[in-house]
Amino acid sequence: MARYTGAVCRLCRRYGDKLYLKGDRCMGPKCAFERRPNPPGQTKKFGMRRRRVSDRALQLQQKQRARATYGILEKQFRRYYKEAIRRSGVTGDTLVRLLEGRLDNVVFRLGFADSRAQARQIVRHGHINLNGRLTDIPSCAAKIGDEITWSEKGKRSELIKIMQETMQGKEIPDWLGVDSATMAGRVIAQPDVAQVGAKFDPAVIVEFYSR
Repeated sequence: MARYTGAVCRLCRRYGDKLYLKGDRCMGPKCAFERRPNPPGQTKKFGMRRRRVSDRALQLQQKQRARATYGILEKQFRRYYKEAIRRSGVTGDTLVRLLEGRLDNVVFRLGFADSRAQARQIVRHGHINLNGRLTDIPSCAAKIGDEITWSEKGKRSELIKIMQETMQGKEIPDWLGVDSATMAGRVIAQPDVAQVGAKFDPAVIVEFYSR
């Protein structure tokens, strides 16, 4: 399965904002964006000129931010956009809900992982059950009423103990329910777009693809 394998800290610097792609590391002094907030590449003192950024470039940046946030490549992201158009409602909000409904994102939102990249790895390694069945597809869509639990393999790992200790201070969104004692979660409603705290503007992404 194709995925971005480059340095994720460069993405935050490139798009000019912290995307929290490395979990706890992004909160501390080791965060690359805190140490070097300037974009990667040649700096101004070496002769780089400031250029006017077009509206199209700004729209592209918003789309790239969304892709980087959820760890999705262009082909798959475009499929989410086409699905959002097909459904009723505001296209931008629908797009965010589709992205938030990914299994790896739900695992992250439940506090079972410190970052979406880690959540993706947990799912791929067979540590997660969806409705009692082992599911190792990070892009699998979790729907209302679905239950997310740790598989037998996951329960035997040291990771579940670490996550159980650290998830107490994590904020779980209202559209999810979690039992920290049994490490079981459930999707109880549609993702609340206002609560997502997206680092991108979905309306601008819709404009980008509409041209």
